[in-house]
Amino acid sequence: MSDTITNILLVGVGGQGILLASEILSEAFMLAGFDVKKSEIHGMSQRGGSVVSHVRYGKEVHSPIVPEGEGDILFGFELMETYRYLPLLRKGGTVVANDLRISPPSVLLGQASYPDDLPDRIRALFPDFLLVDGQHLAAEAGNVRAANTVLLGAVAKQLDIPDECWHKALERMVPPKALDVNRKAFQLGRAL
Repeated sequence: MSDTITNILLVGVGGQGILLASEILSEAFMLAGFDVKKSEIHGMSQRGGSVVSHVRYGKEVHSPIVPEGEGDILFGFELMETYRYLPLLRKGGTVVANDLRISPPSVLLGQASYPDDLPDRIRALFPDFLLVDGQHLAAEAGNVRAANTVLLGAVAKQLDIPDECWHKALERMVPPKALDVNRKAFQLGRAL
C-alpha cells in the first residue's frame, strides 16, 4: 500500500443517491484495508439543491476535504454540477459524468439557459472523460433510480479495489429489496 491519497468528489443535486454512492465507495475502500475520510455538503438537497461529497482514501488520511485542484476523480450525477466543480480536479484528472440535465431555478425562471455543449466543454478541459447514460442503463437493470449505482460501477472500473470489496459494500449499504437491481446496475456501469 503506497502513501498516496486518492481524492474522489461526487457532485449532483439532491435526491440522486449521491450520499448512498459515497457510503458504498467508503465502505469498499475500508473493506480493501484503507483509511477513509468522507465529508458531505448539502445545499437544500430535498429541493434539488447542490450536493457534494468528498471521499479520500489511502494508507493514512487526515482530512475529509479534497483540496482545490487535487481531486483525482470527479464523479458527476448531473452535467451542470459536474462542470461547476471541475476546478476541484487536478490537471489530468478523470471525469465520469451522468448524461443528465436538471435545470436549476435560474433556468426554470427563464433568467438563464442551460448550456447545450457541456460534454464538449468538459472533454476539452479533461480528456479522460466518460459520459454515461445512467438513466438508460439503470432502467435496463430494472429501476431508473439505480443510476447512481451505474455511475458507481463506471467509477469502480477506474480504481484498483478487489471485486469482493465492491460486492460486500453493496450488500451492506443497499436495502435488501433493491440489492439485485443495484448489483445489475453496478455491473452495467462497470462494463462500460
